Amino acid sequence: MILELRQQLKLAQQLVMTPQLQQAIKLLQLSRLELVATVQQELEQNPALEELSSSSDVDDDLETGQDANANGSELELPFLDRTVEINMDSGTSLREIDWQDYANEYEPPSQQKNRDSSDQPSRLDILTKKPNLQTHMQWQLSLSGYTDEEKEVGQYIIGNLNVNGFLDVDAADIARSTDSSIEMAERMITEIQQMDPAGVGARNVKESLLLQLDRLGLKNSLAAMIVRECIHYLETKNYAAVVKATGHNQEQVMAAIKIVISLDPYPGSQYSDEDPQYITPDVYIHKIGDDFVILLNEDGLPRLKISSYYKEILKKDSKTSVSAKDYIQDKLRSAAWLIKSIQQRQRTIYKVVESLIKFQHDFLEKGVAHLKPLVLRDVADDIGMHESTISRVTSNKYVHTPQGTFELKYFFNSSIEQKNGDALSSESIKNRIRSIVQAESPVKPLSDLDIALVFQHEGIKLARRTVAKYREQLNILPSKFRKKPKWNK
Repeated sequence: MILELRQQLKLAQQLVMTPQLQQAIKLLQLSRLELVATVQQELEQNPALEELSSSSDVDDDLETGQDANANGSELELPFLDRTVEINMDSGTSLREIDWQDYANEYEPPSQQKNRDSSDQPSRLDILTKKPNLQTHMQWQLSLSGYTDEEKEVGQYIIGNLNVNGFLDVDAADIARSTDSSIEMAERMITEIQQMDPAGVGARNVKESLLLQLDRLGLKNSLAAMIVRECIHYLETKNYAAVVKATGHNQEQVMAAIKIVISLDPYPGSQYSDEDPQYITPDVYIHKIGDDFVILLNEDGLPRLKISSYYKEILKKDSKTSVSAKDYIQDKLRSAAWLIKSIQQRQRTIYKVVESLIKFQHDFLEKGVAHLKPLVLRDVADDIGMHESTISRVTSNKYVHTPQGTFELKYFFNSSIEQKNGDALSSESIKNRIRSIVQAESPVKPLSDLDIALVFQHEGIKLARRTVAKYREQLNILPSKFRKKPKWNK
């Protein structure tokens, strides 16, 4: 076979992902808060992009999505007022500034006569950071009279405490990592365990509970005996077995169990520094009369326009250099594309939510039990878009409905067939499992197989393992942990 080089012409179509198209796709999958942050970043980086300052600019903004003409010589955009530049020498005096706004709220009372600070939050509420477990423990370690070697070992122990306050390493690992003796490591573990919160530095829940009982002076009590010898009975609420194992009567055992239940099995969790995540809906669905109205949440989203100051620079009579004009042309084109992409994003979200209302009308009217099975292809075919576009639109976005606030992904779920040929959504099945468990007898709770039989009597095909999977997703304990405590064998 002879190898040779030859030229060949081939005609093919190919989708090119331009930077503008990549930006449009990125904006589509951002949540509202992420979109606000992205727009603010663009406002800082692109001088040709401005925020609307008055309602008179709204009509002008509707026409800002103009691209460059075919020869690329000039960007055709409507006329807007010239950007006003701030002149610091315009007569503004430093004496006119109200320095009272910058006063320290901890000034002497004589300097705070005219201040209405009773309802104002403390500046420390803004500047300070909530301490986590490691910071709290290191603070206690620094106040103790330990040697430098002991502090080094103590800091290593504190650094290996997990979020629950448990120690993840043993004494041998501590000694090897800090070049100290095992005796020193064990002694410092004991010292750390004496710090606040009670139970910190334990290896497991059992040891943590014993440390807390010791702190309460109950080291040799019945509660400590139950934790040491019968903690596995407490997990299944088999209190009769606890009575038999300890040899005490029912009243004494119940009093000791109440003490154990009042303890914190995970003492480090109270010092978690994770901030709560609040959900702000991206879309609101309101029912007005017999119709559902869609309202996009645009709070905090700047209304953008093209800077007229830089458009005038591109005029033919301008003396600006060619390189500067090319730079401004590029920034104007980028600003116009950003405005177009945001408008397209909002229209796409509106179309998707409008389609969801069409498919899930019964859910919006009656609740979760009437949620229908739905896949991305159904909405994509309804509004004439690709499934990947629907997936991006529904990612990281929430909608407020008459039934509550849900992620847009919530409306897409698998189906469970019924004997009559109809299908139920997986969320409807989960809601039914929750109601079955709430109505069960606490003395004899239903097992996963029993719940599956209930569905079978209702004409729904559901396997036991499917019930177990949905039950775990609902954070519902197995039947042996839901059983009411028993005292007699």
